[in-house]
Amino acid sequence: MITGASSGIGAAAARLFAAEGAAVVLMARREERLRELAGEIEARGGRAAVAAGNVGVEKDVERAVAAAVERFGRLDGAFNNAGWAEAGTLLHETDNEVFDRVMEVNVRGVWNCLRHQLPAMLACGREAAVVNTSSVAGCRATGAGSPYVAAKHAVLGLTRAAAVEYGEWGVRVNALVVGSTRTELMDEVLVGAPGLEAGFVGRSVQKRMADPVEVAQAAAWLCSDRASFVTGAAVPVDGGWTAA
Repeated sequence: MITGASSGIGAAAARLFAAEGAAVVLMARREERLRELAGEIEARGGRAAVAAGNVGVEKDVERAVAAAVERFGRLDGAFNNAGWAEAGTLLHETDNEVFDRVMEVNVRGVWNCLRHQLPAMLACGREAAVVNTSSVAGCRATGAGSPYVAAKHAVLGLTRAAAVEYGEWGVRVNALVVGSTRTELMDEVLVGAPGLEAGFVGRSVQKRMADPVEVAQAAAWLCSDRASFVTGAAVPVDGGWTAA
């Protein structure tokens, strides 16, 4: 199950996971895009199902998890990647509506996914893996808006708590600490504040943004048996941003 699958990192992950043999359930709000992506995956011999919805709405997530189990028999992997941000303003100038929206998608969305994915995984009676998308903003204040920084810190907290609670049942839970990545969401942020791009690029020791597929590769590794002894980790995929 991949959330935020209609574009960016989520779409790149859907293509990659399917190419590596996974049956993928695609969740995002833009159903038409999901159907186009599912058609592309199936045309290449992969398996894909569409479960359009908003991760901030629990019933939508519940339906997506049920669809995965009904269509493919089980759920043994999840990439909770849906996120939302906007150009930061000073905390006292940030509307409550912005705070609520950031929390709904980035925190409530991960919470909803974990609450329904984990029981489905336990019911399978086999090892499973979850990867949540956090950010360098989950490790430090980066200049992003304070609600986003708080939300991505919360994602790391949820990841670590779930890893500890479910490890003995064979469910691994990890997070990606993602640096600046060239996605549609990033482009929308930069349109509102074009001067940010130089700062984002400058903080990477590689002096560039990531391609979405580079982040997807890390998620695929964490979901695979190749990362069988990795859980509760916050794995940087940030071009060296946190190292510096």
